[in-house]
Amino acid sequence: MNKLDIIRKLSKNMPTETEAKTAVNKTFEIIADALKNNDKVVISNFGTFRIKERRAMQARNPKTNQKVMVGPRKGIRFKASEKMLKLM
Repeated sequence: MNKLDIIRKLSKNMPTETEAKTAVNKTFEIIADALKNNDKVVISNFGTFRIKERRAMQARNPKTNQKVMVGPRKGIRFKASEKMLKLM
């Protein structure tokens, strides 16, 4: 399922598809803004998004097999809720 599929499903419960598109885009924008501010986003019965700092590490260039240093960076982690895991 992709973003367009979510919009189409949501539009069945809203007056127009345009309103559904606006709602989905705004929801994703709010989540992205919270993550940019290093806030944890908890959606009950769905899961938690959070930023995780990754340390610098040594990696390998697959083309040349040369060792390179990769600097510290941030990544997004998602942990599904217990209820979501039980649905699978």
